[in-house]
Amino acid sequence: MATPSSPFSLLGDLFNRIGERLQPPDWAVHEIQHRVVLFMNHVLQQEPEAQQRLLRQQGRVVRFQWRFVTMELVATPAGLLDLAPAGSTPELTLTVIDDSPFDIARATLRGDKPSVQIVGDVQLAAEVNWLVDHVRWDVEDDLARVIGDVPAHTLGNGVRRVVGALRQFVGDRSAPAVGAGGAAGRAE
Repeated sequence: MATPSSPFSLLGDLFNRIGERLQPPDWAVHEIQHRVVLFMNHVLQQEPEAQQRLLRQQGRVVRFQWRFVTMELVATPAGLLDLAPAGSTPELTLTVIDDSPFDIARATLRGDKPSVQIVGDVQLAAEVNWLVDHVRWDVEDDLARVIGDVPAHTLGNGVRRVVGALRQFVGDRSAPAVGAGGAAGRAE
């Protein structure tokens, strides 16, 4: 009897087929990339140390790749990011190895980084890694500007509880099963 496949693998296969056949027009990709750069610069502007680190990398190009999505960014003289000019040669290429968006989401919920292949300048890769590890979007602060401090804090607490529960759920499901004689099976 055949083992039933996971619904996530079915969704992953569907995502692959759709992604291969439906390519958005170039203008839409360009607009989405500009919006991503604006968002990243908004987050970077809240971290002066990150801007100083980017300032030291001024003019250097980094290419990010995942499946059929590619984005090239360049560090600006302001210590922010911009889309690299067409035809730029990247000094660093970061390729996300995990094909499944569900595997990436699962790793993110566990607090892990996705698997990445690094090709190019090691020092630049270390700076990008520092940014990934230390720069965080303060959603609660941005939300407080719109709805006020108390509602933003209350909503933030609720979201943190939901994310904590999801992390626990994902962590419990991905933990290896230990037999009755193992540590996980024993009551202390």
